[in-house]
Amino acid sequence: MARGSGIAGWGAYIPRYRVKASEIARVWGWEPSVPRGLGVEEKAVAGPDEDSVTIGVEAARNAIRRAGVDPARIKAVFFGTESKPYAVKPSATIVAEALGITPETMASDLEFACRAASEGMRAGFALIEAGYMEYALVIGADTAQANPGDVLEFTAASGGAAFVLGPAGDSVAVLEGVYTYATDTPDFWRGAHSPYPLHGEGFTGEPAYFHHIENAVKGLMESLGLRPGDFDYAVFHQPNGKFPLRVGRKLGFPKEKILPGLVTPMVGNTYNGSALLGLARVLDQAKPGQRILVAPFGSGAGSDAYSFVVTDRMEERRDRAPKVDDYIRAKRYIDYAVYAKMRSLYVRI
Repeated sequence: MARGSGIAGWGAYIPRYRVKASEIARVWGWEPSVPRGLGVEEKAVAGPDEDSVTIGVEAARNAIRRAGVDPARIKAVFFGTESKPYAVKPSATIVAEALGITPETMASDLEFACRAASEGMRAGFALIEAGYMEYALVIGADTAQANPGDVLEFTAASGGAAFVLGPAGDSVAVLEGVYTYATDTPDFWRGAHSPYPLHGEGFTGEPAYFHHIENAVKGLMESLGLRPGDFDYAVFHQPNGKFPLRVGRKLGFPKEKILPGLVTPMVGNTYNGSALLGLARVLDQAKPGQRILVAPFGSGAGSDAYSFVVTDRMEERRDRAPKVDDYIRAKRYIDYAVYAKMRSLYVRI
């Protein structure tokens, strides 16, 4: 249980390029009903000069602006991604250097599929509450990969979110509690030398996504003595536009509490940025006193469930940086050929 930490600042970044799901379906001969069934209209595509690090830097800049914290006071940087630009070289140090956080800081890259950044949040909160540091920075950013023509290509997108974690007394959203549920359930993986991931479709839904999120959320609510009606917002990992609504329904959350944080239909699945972009969008609009549930998920598999309570500091910090919707609206459409060139795609036989 939390003893006194929370989110001091939040930020997001979504590349401006978009490719429509219908364009992907046209090129590969998919029926239009397939992307509609996933609940995704279009996805964000990183430009030729963008990667998970540049996305992370922009999101982190926005988070630091909102927190109003001197970067030198940030003593840990945790970078969660599954599309880092270097196989052997930390991304966290690049971000820390760009933001003026080095040299007196921890810096670590984390991997746990789409839950890696959430794992960094758990570590950051623990370090703050243990008294090792006052502020920590957590980033979740990806330029998600998918084998061209695979169903994953409709959703695999680019984007990210960042959070400055700090003491409860300087937080816009205080951590009320967190619960983790993890098992070895291999539903999605990528080999060391494979450019694109594989997925076991029979495991993706019930044994992986739904089982882990449901148990994490139930564990959190039981430990805090809360019910779905006690939350004003619910944000779940968003591999597509349908799963979050379905898991929310199974847990007793009406769609009205889920839709404010549902960004995948508009930008695709940004992997480590997925649930965290949803959280950022909710923070863009949440009011003091409201309670937020956030449940990221990572294939392999595990889920964290967090409960945050919004504070009065929210109003003064909200407009210090661009909102998620600002990035969603700032878009430029490209066709499949330009998208493939930007992402250096090739078909794996």
